[in-house]
Amino acid sequence: MKRTLITFATGVALLASSISANAADKLTLQLKWVTQAQFAGYYVALENGYYKDEGIDLSIKPGGPDIAPAQVLAGGGADIIVDWLPSALATREKGLPMVNIAQIYSKSGMMLTCLKSSGIKTSADFKGKTLGVWFFGNEYPFLSWMSQLGYPTTGGKEGVTVLKQGFNVDPIFQGQADCVSTMTYNEYGQVIDGGLTPEELVLFKYEDEGVATLEDGLYVLENDLEDAQKVETYAKFLKASLKGWKWAAENPKKAAMIVLEYDDTGAQTESHQIRMMTEVAKLLGSGDNLGYLTPAAFDRTVDVLLNSDSSPVITKKPVGAYSHVVFEKYKKL
Repeated sequence: MKRTLITFATGVALLASSISANAADKLTLQLKWVTQAQFAGYYVALENGYYKDEGIDLSIKPGGPDIAPAQVLAGGGADIIVDWLPSALATREKGLPMVNIAQIYSKSGMMLTCLKSSGIKTSADFKGKTLGVWFFGNEYPFLSWMSQLGYPTTGGKEGVTVLKQGFNVDPIFQGQADCVSTMTYNEYGQVIDGGLTPEELVLFKYEDEGVATLEDGLYVLENDLEDAQKVETYAKFLKASLKGWKWAAENPKKAAMIVLEYDDTGAQTESHQIRMMTEVAKLLGSGDNLGYLTPAAFDRTVDVLLNSDSSPVITKKPVGAYSHVVFEKYKKL
């Protein structure tokens, strides 16, 4: 009789476990770029079982040069995307109701990396120079910056020539540009690895130039936030993600190795990913502020974007472009 009871109890436990597993909330996260330490927190949370612990069955989709996260979100290919705020606001103004539910990076990693031999020492020396710029939504902070400086982006002695830069740093080595766009955690390292030394370069960090805008944040469709169940699911996703980010920041080498395990392309290297994770950790929010979008930071980004007379990124201050409802729910879990 005792054996029968044990067997029955075990069966109930297994059934409960099966029901729990089947009831896991499925979510798809679309990244802004390829698998790399820029997104380490999500891969760490997946590898360490943090999503599973919260009842989330997460799929992560890498991005790439031909993938626009907002389009994936609009088409139903993802529930949550990683995007930069300028791009998200521009997309929202065009009609797609994207909403920021959490801000992972509190600082910008974007900068212009210039050859000292070009004669550039300060931003006043940009006149007549060729500057490499990423597009597909990444150009917005740059255009606002040039507008503030009063430089036309159509070339000429009094303006700057904009080179539509691929997602690499080749133009600085091929003599096509005096400066190229780089991220502190990625392409700058590629410039150094390519043979140039820090002494041969002049760096213009967007943070230092007063034109920094918020980068990697998490976005969902506005209607989803009207569904209490989805808000709770997103809150659980955020809880697991932030746990992953904290772990990654504290264990950069181990986090980099986890990222490499998920890189199906084999294009990433251990040294580059460790360096990237070390730099990314410097951009994250700290303590209880990790993941929280401060209204002041949002307003600064909006001000930068609106202050672009020649090429306005947005034409008016956005309303409803971010929400703390998911973050507040996460804090109560």
